[in-house]
Amino acid sequence: MSLLVRPSRDADLPAITAIYAHAVLHGTASFELDPPGEAEMARRRQALLEGGYPYLVAERDGVVLGYAYAGAYRTRPAYRSTVEDSIYIAPEAQGQGVGRALLKDLIDACEAMDFRLMIAVIGDEESKGSIGLHRSLGFALSGIIPGIGYKHGRWLSTVLMQRPLGRGISQPPTRPIA
Repeated sequence: MSLLVRPSRDADLPAITAIYAHAVLHGTASFELDPPGEAEMARRRQALLEGGYPYLVAERDGVVLGYAYAGAYRTRPAYRSTVEDSIYIAPEAQGQGVGRALLKDLIDACEAMDFRLMIAVIGDEESKGSIGLHRSLGFALSGIIPGIGYKHGRWLSTVLMQRPLGRGISQPPTRPIA
């Protein structure tokens, strides 16, 4: 069966929590050291949804294989047109196009909401898959912050990438100040 990308639902929280826990414990996409429980993941998701941000899942045959969301890049009002993307894929689904499908639909959703810039904050310069995925969908390298975090017994850098959305910065923002 084909891959379906759709808005997340409350029923997806166990899968979302498990996918994120694996990423926290075994990867560098998140700089968290201890995976949060389902109640905390539900709180985080609800806060994003209440803030008007998209939160998507990808599923195949009813099984959630990954999720992605956009959130505020920074909380100060001048950043209101800029979002940061987050994408997490179940280990067994990596390398199968799930991340590409999620990121593409996330970009489309953010453009429809008139966000103007998407920022990717990628943990670890060695995250070649994530860097390549973002590059293939129009993100450009903005910079690298060397040794900003320490996890799994080593210093990690953060790779910053950005992509214009919709009208980009050609016109003033239309998003209201919250």
